Amino acid sequence: MIRTSDSADLIDGVILRPFDLWPDDRGYFLEVARIGQGLAAGFPAESTQVSAALSYPGTIKAFHYHLHQTDLWVPATGMFQVTLVDLRPESRTFGRKNTMYAGALKPWQFLIPPGVGHGYKIIGEQPAILVYVTNRLYNPKDEGRVAYNDPSIAYDWELQHK
Repeated sequence: MIRTSDSADLIDGVILRPFDLWPDDRGYFLEVARIGQGLAAGFPAESTQVSAALSYPGTIKAFHYHLHQTDLWVPATGMFQVTLVDLRPESRTFGRKNTMYAGALKPWQFLIPPGVGHGYKIIGEQPAILVYVTNRLYNPKDEGRVAYNDPSIAYDWELQHK
């Protein structure tokens, strides 16, 4: 379980940072990314893509990974149980799993490098929106998939604090 953005247990190459929420009496505004700055600093303008996914409570979307693409995830609404697994055999953290809770109650953004499997489960009673920025345009040939219940990962998607 990762509780702080500077945890020594983070998968190699994964970066967590809080993002700013600017609330007022109408709702809130959040900055997803500034091209050339922050976690997206190395993302080239000509191939950076911004997308969003809405998921309903209890939905599990996992696991997928990229061969070349880096993802920047920003859980914009709702609450996410984010799970990462290092699938890179040459990595010093190969096989390590990270679980983080992020979203409305913990505004973290995640930089996920190529070769790190990633997925999430929506927890709570509200739908959730994930906004994500990628350093490459969508290419299905760059994606790999591993089933959410694959025994080689052996991840328990139930609450971690039973």
